[in-house]
Amino acid sequence: MEEAFTAVEHELGTTAACRLTGRSRATHYRRLKPPPPRRPRSPQVQPSALTAEERDAVLALMNSPEYAELPPAQIWARELDTGRYHCSVSTMYRILREHGQNGERRRQAVHPARTVPELVATAPSQVWSWDITKAAGPGKGIWYHAYVIIDIFSRYIVGHTVELVESAERAEELIREAIERNGIVPETVHADRGTSMTSKKVSQLLTELGVTRSHSRPKVSNDNPYSEAQFKTTKYMADFPQRFDSLAHAREWFDAFISYYNHEHRHSGIGLHTPASVHFGTAEEIRDQRAVTLAEAYARHPERFGRRPRPPEIPQTAWINDPSKRREPAPQTS
Repeated sequence: MEEAFTAVEHELGTTAACRLTGRSRATHYRRLKPPPPRRPRSPQVQPSALTAEERDAVLALMNSPEYAELPPAQIWARELDTGRYHCSVSTMYRILREHGQNGERRRQAVHPARTVPELVATAPSQVWSWDITKAAGPGKGIWYHAYVIIDIFSRYIVGHTVELVESAERAEELIREAIERNGIVPETVHADRGTSMTSKKVSQLLTELGVTRSHSRPKVSNDNPYSEAQFKTTKYMADFPQRFDSLAHAREWFDAFISYYNHEHRHSGIGLHTPASVHFGTAEEIRDQRAVTLAEAYARHPERFGRRPRPPEIPQTAWINDPSKRREPAPQTS
């Protein structure tokens, strides 16, 4: 193409040659007279720049114990208030950046790894779990808050209330009332990490009573399985209202349901006994009566049974995160 352009240019001129070969005239003339090569610019020091000694002094000032956790703007203002001016705020930032110190200067919170809560109950009133769930009110945006405390061994609900709002004060009162009514102080009270559960009011009460506090890991609902399962049972009831007409209606419904749950509901997790019978120690007697009834039925018609029937066992332990099922980290191979 270059040879064709040169041949045509001699015959027809530059303009026609550019048109025929598709070359830009500006590019052609720029190549004929290329600009002189640029010489590298030598770094220029501004007359107003701080000297190396002054920059070191400013850095030492910002890293002093008095100012080590303060941002440059705070340092600049405090020094100015004492009648000293060193440089601008932006220069302070530049000095920090040059020395790799332009990150957060304040002390940062260090959160330890959340341990897996591992709780075991071998009898009633050892471990309680509690939580708060919402129930829809009569209109959009209106919610009632149901507080429920459950004994994880017996599944007996030892305390409940329904309130207009969630509050640490009401939670503290409910736990205190439940302990007084139960007559035995639980060893551990478990909850998730809601504001009411981790509040100072609740923490102080449990500390005063010598109760161990336990909390779920953040965003791990499986760490509070008994409360979650109980709420599911509640909301799957056939007569659970889509919306409650009033706070009084919500309280009336929950009172009736919890009385049913404690004294009539046969819970699959406790050998199909009622929570009340396990909590108050009558479940073994009831199980013996069931065994007699089954034995009589077997004696009348043994052909109807594959083997001698026995009533369900009553579990002797209740776990939150059974340690025997803990997954140990896999060994690393080199």
